[in-house]
This record gives sequence, C-alpha cells and structure tokens, in this order.
Amino acid sequence: MPNYAMWTKMLSAGAVMCIGGPALVYYVTPTEEELFKRYNPELQKRSLENRYERQQDFDNFVCKLKEYSKSKKPIWVVAAEDEERTRSNSAEKQSAVAAEIQKRKDEIRRHSINPDR
Repeated sequence: MPNYAMWTKMLSAGAVMCIGGPALVYYVTPTEEELFKRYNPELQKRSLENRYERQQDFDNFVCKLKEYSKSKKPIWVVAAEDEERTRSNSAEKQSAVAAEIQKRKDEIRRHSINPDR
C-alpha cells in the first residue's frame, strides 16, 4: 500500500529545494551597480578610468576567439599555437633591441676612447 502523504511531502520538499534554492541565490546576489555603489570613492574613480581599457581587452579577447573558432582545430590548440607564435615574435624583437643597445654602447665606447673619430 503506497504512502501518498510521504510521496507528497518528498515531492514538495524537492520542488522547494530545486526552485527555491536558485531563487534565493538570485534574490541575495547584488547587481553590478549595487557593488559599484559600495566602493569607496577612490576605487570608483579608478574603476571608471580603467573601464575603457577593460572593454577593449574584452573585445580583443572575443575577436581572437572568433578568429580561433574559424579554424578546423580546437580553440585551445589554435590559441596555444598563436601564443607560441607571439612569444617567438617578442623574443626576436627583444634580441633585435638588445643588439641595437649593444651597438650603441660600442659606438659610445669608441667615441669615448678616440674622441677625434
């Protein structure tokens, strides 16, 4: 003989948990505006100053993801390849800058040793 009262109680408790839990989290979580209002004035000013840069960074990130998704490979593989390519390009640039600095140092040394040249 089934116990309908127990089944009703368990289903209602499950519904309260499944619906009430996320609803409570949604109700308790503050919005971005409320969090911003809680900042002290210095942090608000700094946040407003950096907002444009953060938006640009996010836009660049999204553009790169769109670019990566056009490839047949998985996004993380293409991203790793692009990161490696960027790293090698920056290493080449750093070595070129270091060579230029060394060249200037040598030129300065030559002029300091032989001022009439």
